[in-house]
Amino acid sequence: MNIKELLNQTDRFAANAGCRLVVVDEHHAIAEMNVTAEHLNGGRVCQGGALFTLADLAIAALMNQSGQLTFGISNNIMFVASAKEGDHLRAEAIFVANHHKIPSVEVRVTNQTGTLICHVTGMGYRKSNINIKDI
Repeated sequence: MNIKELLNQTDRFAANAGCRLVVVDEHHAIAEMNVTAEHLNGGRVCQGGALFTLADLAIAALMNQSGQLTFGISNNIMFVASAKEGDHLRAEAIFVANHHKIPSVEVRVTNQTGTLICHVTGMGYRKSNINIKDI
């Protein structure tokens, strides 16, 4: 089972939020989500936690695509525009540095028109000799 299939099956929080990985390779990971009424906050726009969950799924997929278990240790999110009900969001993660121990990733979350919704950076820690499929 590849990392895309594994995380789509085992990351229950992301799945329950409507997030799904569509592409994962050694260069990038893409996760998608449709904004529904359940994603809205009191201001009637997509809640920041939902946006972060989408980005975090793409980060996890990219950092773990080699099979070596990697946990997030630091993340930062910058909200640029609001996502609204009915928007189709796409989070694309790419490596800033694919370090053997502490990789860093950036993610651009955009809507169906390509508008940047938020920018996320993440840093991970790779565990020694533990394969993600063994957990």
